[in-house]
Amino acid sequence: MNFASRIALRQLTRVAPRSFSVLARQTTLAQAPRAAVCKVAFTQTRGLKTIDFGGTKEVVYERSDYPPAKLLETFKNDTLAVLGYGPQGRGQALNLRDNKLNVIVGSRKGASWDKAVAEGWIPGKNLFEITEACDKGTIIMNLLSDAAQSKLWSTIKPYLTKGKTLYFSHGFSVVFSDDTGVVPPKDIDVILVAPKGSGTTVRSLFLQGRGINGSVAVYQDVSGKAKERAVALGVAVGTGYLYETTFKQEVYSDLYGERGVLMGAIQGLFVAQYEVLRARGHTPSEAFNETVEEATQSLYPLIGANGMDWMYANCSTTAQRGALDWWKKFHDVSKPVFEELYESVANGTETRRSLEKNSQPNYRSELEKELKEIADHEMWRAGKAVRQLRPENIQAN
Repeated sequence: MNFASRIALRQLTRVAPRSFSVLARQTTLAQAPRAAVCKVAFTQTRGLKTIDFGGTKEVVYERSDYPPAKLLETFKNDTLAVLGYGPQGRGQALNLRDNKLNVIVGSRKGASWDKAVAEGWIPGKNLFEITEACDKGTIIMNLLSDAAQSKLWSTIKPYLTKGKTLYFSHGFSVVFSDDTGVVPPKDIDVILVAPKGSGTTVRSLFLQGRGINGSVAVYQDVSGKAKERAVALGVAVGTGYLYETTFKQEVYSDLYGERGVLMGAIQGLFVAQYEVLRARGHTPSEAFNETVEEATQSLYPLIGANGMDWMYANCSTTAQRGALDWWKKFHDVSKPVFEELYESVANGTETRRSLEKNSQPNYRSELEKELKEIADHEMWRAGKAVRQLRPENIQAN
């Protein structure tokens, strides 16, 4: 991707106020570094924009094209039934409620149900058992966990009658239907909106008047309006921009990314670097600061805002030389692992493992053991002490 295309992507992915317009922001492309940026042109068609990403043109949908009045008109005859009140279900349901849409929550009795009640959902009015919510809903937003979607599919499917819409935020259940058993009826629309972040972030950015990026896809379009309604629903649940994808591409990239640099690989790299420093006599605080603290508090935010090319151009010459010399070595060592990982996603191995492990009756207790192993590692215990020394935390105390 060339420099101009990276700038275009950065401008799009910076979340902005609800009144946001690409050409009306105070921070415009014309104000960005290098005049060449201005050559990246947006197709100024209301409802979508075509952006050139490194030579590949993609359609991007913008929130400002779906103001509250349009959302209310689009869904005036619908009841949006959000199934599940975990992080994603909670975030999307609360955002829909704040957008004044007719939304109800379907949840099993227990901790999630109690949390929904504490946050203003009223049993019998807009909070129901899952089957009753499915019966009342015209758009069934299946935001249960992947394992629960498979387990409860036979319970949900009878309520997916002609004319309804089935909504997902992850392509997992449909794409890997041989393993999950989730095969939607042929006479309903099936759509996907996948916010690119946790449900907690979906909610917090919405409350700040900002919007998270998301992907949008259509699996079945029976009504002829599936894409339009999917995009509108994406805006309603809290996205700022929506990028087109497919169910298959979404789930492949998502499973691959979270096991890779988003979580799995970064934890592995952090621990490996930390352990080498400790083995060579460095203190826990020094090892943590050099491995995690500087990365997350200084460098990663700058990379997010400006790109790795900018970071390389704006660090010391010594750091610059070392990074340039070593990045290809890390690339060459890690790429075979990433190839193995993608193949494991594509052939369904990751899906089957997730379903098997997450469906076990002792799932929660086993999970706690694995999480405790991470939490008990010296690196993250040192991190708790380091975080207490951050200025904002000292002031809070």
